[in-house]
Parts: sequence; structure tokens; C-alpha cells
Amino acid sequence: MTTTPLASLSGNYTLDPAHTQIGFVARHAMVTKVRGAFNEFEGSGHFDGADPAKSSVSVTIKTASIDTRNEQRDGHLRTNDFLDAPNFPDITFASTGVEQLDDSHYRLTGDLTIKDVTRPIGIDFEYQGSATDPFGNLRVGFEGSVPISRKDYGITWNAPLEGGGVLVGDKVVLEFEVSAIRQP
Repeated sequence: MTTTPLASLSGNYTLDPAHTQIGFVARHAMVTKVRGAFNEFEGSGHFDGADPAKSSVSVTIKTASIDTRNEQRDGHLRTNDFLDAPNFPDITFASTGVEQLDDSHYRLTGDLTIKDVTRPIGIDFEYQGSATDPFGNLRVGFEGSVPISRKDYGITWNAPLEGGGVLVGDKVVLEFEVSAIRQP
């Protein structure tokens, strides 16, 4: 990893799906957390190192690619109780702004759409650095997360627990580990 001046990183980028993870964490049965990820997605963006506010990002996630390492749970998450993958095959994010908070932190604001419900969110990212890989590609890395309410997107299914509480928590933390490759 190198600490390259940001201005020299300007350009158009695409997400490297082999080295990027788009994941989530949700509370289960009030006592533990379930982690998962989406295995199919694509994203691109423009980074303006001289003026980060002129940067932009768009991402499309395939809902059917949800993976919690439990086939039965994944099947349920694909139904209308949760993501309704047959009718809403994509989750999308389109940025509306980028703010540089300090030398290595950024706030990416934009519109997140799940099940045809669009809401504005702000995701804080930490710049992890840049490197030229063995194939001559310039890569940049960012990590970030944001909590959302699944109810805000019409995902309200739940089951009461015998001792009180519910099976699935409302808060879902979206987690991003991004490797993006600058395009020629």
C-alpha cells in the first residue's frame, strides 16, 4: 500500500468483485448477530482527487445473490417477507454528494433503493490506500458502514419470541470493503 497524493488518483473506477465485499449484519433472536453478503454486484464511479465533491458512485446489487451461509435462511430472505428477489432483483445506490472529512475519511451521500423504496443515506468511508497490482492496475481501497432500518424499506416481517422480543432486529448494518480499479 502506498500513500499517493489524492490528486494523482483522479479518474474513473470500477469495483473489483473478486476483492470487494458488500455485507450486512442483523440481530437474530435478540441474542446474536447474523452476517451475510451479496455475491453479485457491479459498481463504478468517478473520483476527483483535487475536488472530492465532484466525485460520484453508483452500485447495483443482485438481491438473489444474498448469502448468509444457510440455504434455508437465504431462501426465506429472497421471498416477499424480506427482499422479494423475483419482483425486485436489484438494490441500487446512486451518490448525490461526496464530502472529504479529513485526510482519510469521506462521507458518501446518496439514494439507496430497496424494493422500490428510495431513501437518502450517508455512509462514512475510510480511505485504506492505493497500490499498483502486478498487472499494472491502480487500485484504491475504502472501508465503510452505515446502519439502516429495514422497516424504512418496507421489510417488516418478524416473529415474536416466547420470552419477549422478536426474531429479527430492525437495524441492519451495511458493511463495505471496497477495492476499485482505475480504468484506462
